[in-house]
Amino acid sequence: MADLSIDLAGIKSPNPFWLASAPPTNTGYQVQRAFEAGWGGAVWKTLGDPIINTSSRFAAVHFNGQRVAGFNNIELITDRPLEVNLKEIYETKKRFPNHAIIASLMVEPSQAKWHEIVKRVEAVGVDGLELNFGCPHGMAERGMGAASGQQPDLVQAQTAWVKEVATTPVIVKLTPNITDITVVARHAVKGGADAISMINTINSLAGVDIHSWNTIPHVGGQGAHGGYCGPAVKPIALSMVAECARDRAVTVPISGIGGISTWQDVVEFMLMGATGIQVCTAVMHHGFRIVEEMIDGLNNYLDDKGLASVTELIGKSVSRYSNWGDLDLNYQVVARINEENCINCNKCHIACEDASHQCIDMLTNAEGKAVLQVREEDCVGCNLCSIVCPADGAIDMIPLENGAAPLTWNERQKVIQSLNGTYSEAEVM
Repeated sequence: MADLSIDLAGIKSPNPFWLASAPPTNTGYQVQRAFEAGWGGAVWKTLGDPIINTSSRFAAVHFNGQRVAGFNNIELITDRPLEVNLKEIYETKKRFPNHAIIASLMVEPSQAKWHEIVKRVEAVGVDGLELNFGCPHGMAERGMGAASGQQPDLVQAQTAWVKEVATTPVIVKLTPNITDITVVARHAVKGGADAISMINTINSLAGVDIHSWNTIPHVGGQGAHGGYCGPAVKPIALSMVAECARDRAVTVPISGIGGISTWQDVVEFMLMGATGIQVCTAVMHHGFRIVEEMIDGLNNYLDDKGLASVTELIGKSVSRYSNWGDLDLNYQVVARINEENCINCNKCHIACEDASHQCIDMLTNAEGKAVLQVREEDCVGCNLCSIVCPADGAIDMIPLENGAAPLTWNERQKVIQSLNGTYSEAEVM
């Protein structure tokens, strides 16, 4: 069995599965139950000055029969006294000394405020700190959370203030509600961050009730934007992790967050550069015990791959992720339909006819049976037909050898410039 233990910037954990700072980590009772179930670490629900939460604070987006494809919340940081949380953190760490406990923190951007809370929290034995610069609602309106996280200089300054007094590793949690997350990541590193985590939730409105016209959720007939998470945000989170992992100025480990529900999701995030991961929505949907299947699945996967440690996955796919201008324009794939697996639903034909390149023909074979066939000379290899096809193995995307040497857009533009107009753009392929 492979070694699942990780070390994130000096924070050791028996496995890469951590609970994110959220309702599942609100109390010592919950975190201890999570550790008993198999979770390797937990980021305690964000600590700070006392707040008041609203009633009616969660909503979900259900899609095509799937419950909780996306999850929206307008909940704020912990509404329990700091002293109570610190007591429970101390008790939990004492009971589970080998599990990682990270305290999520959020205070107003004041050096004195940061110094005070860091000292108080570290005194109870946490393994690390996570600075919450990502929460997009409620706290942001008070100048904290995403309001700080959207200002790179303020992220750098606050991180530096924390590092002035912190004796444990400092993780900076980044907001996705920004044009380029790598800019903020770089400033976190400049401020002395030992690691970064991403993504926090995305600005959202879950929906509107078309009968009452109230927002979903609503508080006495009034709504507000909230934070969106769950399986629907995974591609966004994965992209942002990948962008930071391949940025040479972002030299610290990454804790990946966003839509992680299965062991396969964990593998993807680690391949794209995450050292470990954090989970929230899947636990709110299914409970702490989902980690058992995640651990078993990851163990079996590593065994199948012949890997001795989960850390061997970290960043292995980062070099395969680049800019569009560096993709090979001469690489070619085409769709091929396998008659034996085709159920003749015609979805591929409709999709290609209405939304792509009209290259799937409806024909009749020698036995008089209706068949679908791709005109490969007109197929651009967009993948749409294979995406909409409901039958496994009915459509394969096949690479073709076209004899053309690899050529990226950037290389093509350099050639055109060097030829100085001798050839047309169309000829340089």
